[in-house]
Amino acid sequence: MAHFKTFLRSGHGPTLFAAFLYFDFTFAIWVLNGAMAPFISESFNLSPAQKGFMVSVPIIAGALMRFPLGLLSQYIGRKSAALVEMGLIVLALLYGFMAVDSHSEVLAMGVLLGIAGGSFGIALSLGSGWFPARYKGLAMGIAGAGNSGTVLAVLFAPPLAQAYGWTAVYGIAAATMLLPMVVMWFMAKEPPDREAHNSLREHTACLFEKDGWAFSLIYVVTFGGFIGLASFLPTYFYDQFKVTKVEAGQLTMLATLMGSAIRVVGGYLGDRFGGVNTLSGVLVAVAITLVGCGLAGGSLVGTTLLFMLCFAALGAGNGALFQLVPLRWPLTTAVAGSMIGEVGALGGGFLPNAMGLSKQHFDTYLWGFVAFAVLAGLVLVMMRAMQLRWTRTWAEKGGRARATTPLAADVRGPLATRG
Repeated sequence: MAHFKTFLRSGHGPTLFAAFLYFDFTFAIWVLNGAMAPFISESFNLSPAQKGFMVSVPIIAGALMRFPLGLLSQYIGRKSAALVEMGLIVLALLYGFMAVDSHSEVLAMGVLLGIAGGSFGIALSLGSGWFPARYKGLAMGIAGAGNSGTVLAVLFAPPLAQAYGWTAVYGIAAATMLLPMVVMWFMAKEPPDREAHNSLREHTACLFEKDGWAFSLIYVVTFGGFIGLASFLPTYFYDQFKVTKVEAGQLTMLATLMGSAIRVVGGYLGDRFGGVNTLSGVLVAVAITLVGCGLAGGSLVGTTLLFMLCFAALGAGNGALFQLVPLRWPLTTAVAGSMIGEVGALGGGFLPNAMGLSKQHFDTYLWGFVAFAVLAGLVLVMMRAMQLRWTRTWAEKGGRARATTPLAADVRGPLATRG
């Protein structure tokens, strides 16, 4: 407790809370179609492949929105960008409430829900911007725990859809967005670490470096796996185990709650033991539990427990990865995080489509799980090879923060640090 009080005193707690709440509500909106997928699929009699694609559309659209919103935040401030984004989300939800009544319009609504998925880089940079380097992993973990919005979506959207119809949920969600908007307006303060107005090349610098692509591939597994599974699980539980639509949401909630809670722990473990060490354990756990989920398809209890372990690992991995980002890009954390988030989150679209195609062509979801497990194993090998250079240049052994963060690499730009 004393350590946590010291942590809070080192930064600005109200801004961190506002960032968490903002990310929590926007994340819930982002996965709304996934939470209601059994209702939507039944309305339009969708095939397994169509279900997977419908669930993936908001994920892909959200990934593509992350960098533009991160860029906007550098020019108008993170607090202002968050308020603008939430206003656009309310308008999108009102469109869903009043106008969506066909499969093609559901896909269009999925694109609009992607606006909510763009909040990631803003929320983490806003929440951690007041805190010193030694606490940024924990601060980002707390702000990033807003991915618990998945829990809100899968817990409340199915019973509301059953009671009032799934399009009505869009209207209810629009009203709930007023809460994080008010909290952001009155409680948040723009952090003092405002980043310079750089050129587009400078904003995308991390993707001209091997490190940027390495971080993005790790994020494909940790966050792509989290958002992809969280969006597809209601459909998986409903189709695989023939539970009710509401029960499918409740079972998904049990799994995703683990990932949301453990994200904070992942940031703390990254600070203490190093992000590379933490991620190594995460990637091994993800690969094992995903294959286990595919093989345990006949047991509801066993599958649920394995999903809980898998989400715990994914959540810890998300926190640990973003413990490393401010160490590698200390002067452009928000933009680097948004770009890594954009590329990495695109991986979330892979998993629902892989699951749907596996079911449609092989009459089993197993090969969708196996494909993502193999990807996790390949990323682990890549990271262990890359970390040999990381610990010689910008991090301590295992990925811990150095006593003095080396800013020079970030100041010189991508060409000087490319390797």
